[in-house]
Amino acid sequence: MYKLREGIESVLPPNAHEVAENCVHISITNIKTRENYLVFNFASREDLIKVLLASSFIPVYAGFNAVEYNGEKWIDGGLTNSLPVLPVGQTVTVSPFSGRLDVCPQDRGQLDLYVRVAKQDLMLSVGNLIRLRQALFPPSQEKMKLLCQNGFDDTVRFLQKENWFE
Repeated sequence: MYKLREGIESVLPPNAHEVAENCVHISITNIKTRENYLVFNFASREDLIKVLLASSFIPVYAGFNAVEYNGEKWIDGGLTNSLPVLPVGQTVTVSPFSGRLDVCPQDRGQLDLYVRVAKQDLMLSVGNLIRLRQALFPPSQEKMKLLCQNGFDDTVRFLQKENWFE
């Protein structure tokens, strides 16, 4: 978590919390109540950093002490709701895992079986098992570039399908 914090601090501008206000919605889970919260108001840059760290905290994998924010302990919101939908407007669902989502990889030739995980329908596939391993143990920089390109291609495919692409 220390290295992640260093990385976040190195890229966020001093007014990041003002820029993110009401534009960025970050999903976190309260460790005591196990309820999911969407945070979109940030009193300070430090608050934004804490919420980003909490949204990345997977117990055991990231450590044993959850992130403290507003006097409470928080962990990754994806553990309770990996696809929060905003109450107003249209939410485009995005995931690195193949499933019933707007933007995601398309695993072909697999059985059409799905499992519901944290309010997200994921395809049971070898591809998703590989993606899970890569999420926990990132591959080489070259492979990461390829994954980034794949995500870009998935997004273009969605935009074309919805006729939102110019």
